[in-house]
Amino acid sequence: MIQLALAIGDYDHVRDLAAGRVAAEGLEVTCLLASPEEIFARFSASLEWEACELSFGLYTNLVGRGDPPVAAIPVFPSRVFRHSAFYVRGDGPTELEHLAGARVGIPEWGQTACVWARGILAEHHGVDLASIEWVQGGVDQGGRKEKAKLQLPAGLSVRHEPERSLDQLLRAGELDAVISAREPRVAAAGELRPLLADPRAAERGYWAATGVFPIMHIVVLSREFLARYPWAAASLYAGLDRARARSVARVLDGTASHAPLPWLAQSAGEAAAAFGGDLWPYGLEANRATIETFARYAHEQGLTPRRLRAEELFPIAMPEVLV
Repeated sequence: MIQLALAIGDYDHVRDLAAGRVAAEGLEVTCLLASPEEIFARFSASLEWEACELSFGLYTNLVGRGDPPVAAIPVFPSRVFRHSAFYVRGDGPTELEHLAGARVGIPEWGQTACVWARGILAEHHGVDLASIEWVQGGVDQGGRKEKAKLQLPAGLSVRHEPERSLDQLLRAGELDAVISAREPRVAAAGELRPLLADPRAAERGYWAATGVFPIMHIVVLSREFLARYPWAAASLYAGLDRARARSVARVLDGTASHAPLPWLAQSAGEAAAAFGGDLWPYGLEANRATIETFARYAHEQGLTPRRLRAEELFPIAMPEVLV
């Protein structure tokens, strides 16, 4: 058995592999459960593990720059629709179209949630991204720095704010909105609100119109490790896919409360019907539309020098049907 350390969030759809209830053939997988923020920060400093969860935006940026130290498998531990990522003051805008010409804060230009939010803003709401004054900084505290190496297209610029937090700037009236993957602390206290009154309805409409379910994070393996054990990628993919399938089965099972949430199975069933039967698909083909949309947004927003193909982002052939 080959030892493989996998740093990943504590997701229900990973838990059966972490607990040893399913296996990755030929691998003894040790799951190191941590927050995505911690994993990403430690990844940028050094490659500590054979495999880890990684920001899709950062990975796309690495591939676009050439010769990344890791290769991704089409496993997606985090997926989130991002119409709900826009926050404003109580007297702020109420439609995404209102952000044309606005001042908008972002934690990082290359953050995956921000790439999706800007892409949706431009493609589906007609907002010229060059018309916006972009300010990069920490959402709840100042000092956050950009991880990706960018080459912004002509007309787009970002001002770094090293001292004050974005929520401070927003409350002071120096920003009109903030895009954030996490709800700002002051929003939870009632000082800010989501821009859209019903973001879930907007997200349902977006899915119905596009068939795109935004991918936030992917799983990568060290290329050095893969050079020694090239079969390990498919084995890890299979183990994670089995864990995912068992998790989906649990959430659809209405005979017991598998999570502390009323009507969980009914909500999951409605989502499965809307998604054509598969709540959380892995694999390249099942996610090609989503991957190619993100690759296009990444190029348009300066994360990559050209538009990458899905096969460049996921270069290792994977079995597409597993049980």
